[in-house]
Amino acid sequence: MSPALEVLATGPLVLVEDEGRPGHAAVGVPHSGAADRGAHRLGARLVGHDAGLASLEVLLGGLAVRARGRMTVALTGAPAPATLDGRPVAHAALVDLPDGSVLRLGTPTRGLRTYLTVRGGIAVTPVLGSRSSDTLSGLGPAPVRAGDVLPVGVAGPTFPTVDHAARRPAPSTDPTVLEVLPGPRAAWVGGDAGDLGGLLGSTWTVGGQSDRIGLRLSGSLVQRTHDHQDLELPSEGLVRGAVQVPPGGEPVVFLADHPVTGGYPVVAVLTPAAADRAAQLRPGDTVRLTPTR
Repeated sequence: MSPALEVLATGPLVLVEDEGRPGHAAVGVPHSGAADRGAHRLGARLVGHDAGLASLEVLLGGLAVRARGRMTVALTGAPAPATLDGRPVAHAALVDLPDGSVLRLGTPTRGLRTYLTVRGGIAVTPVLGSRSSDTLSGLGPAPVRAGDVLPVGVAGPTFPTVDHAARRPAPSTDPTVLEVLPGPRAAWVGGDAGDLGGLLGSTWTVGGQSDRIGLRLSGSLVQRTHDHQDLELPSEGLVRGAVQVPPGGEPVVFLADHPVTGGYPVVAVLTPAAADRAAQLRPGDTVRLTPTR
């Protein structure tokens, strides 16, 4: 029998995610992929397979799976308490799942998304070259539900070289600091002034409408320069981490499932590492945006 994971429970949301669908933006297909790419790639390195293989992205815990066949897994991202047949297992470490064993994830104490990586990858049917679930376009597999049986791929020729990874320390600052580069429309909010119209000098709160598409930030308003008060833009390309300022002045930070275009000025762009950290922010968390050094 081919190895598989039988899903017993899912919690709020569980998605299949890999590295996404690059190269299709010109025809309107978003990139998508794991929201915290660093966590997804760490899981792949731990189990010894390519990062292009799919893992499970678990929102706020609650996942329970039964192994059909023996397999090796790792948990990365938000550190959720986990048990195997009732016994605690480590985070960011290799875990052996015997046939018939049950792995359960609790709610992480910090962060939002935990990644369950299975050696061989989650082998659901790809769409346009990717197994990622895209919550904006609807491409890819449906959200994982209790009762699903997820096939696991054949392990490749490479093998795990370590049994655990050093834990990344929790952010030492509150609010969380996210590094940015100037965006293509930085001049619209006074890019030469250094604070991007107040974007870099304020503390922002993550709004309750945030999701894999983006974070809505509330706080003081980003001010446009006098020369750009009444201007509008045609739609132009967007990337992960783009910080867009709608007319109301409260910024939106785009994440993995962002649209391919947008019509509001992009005044800054998060660095890749900062975009990973942004994907772990919960509603109510506070952030400060700072220029890269």
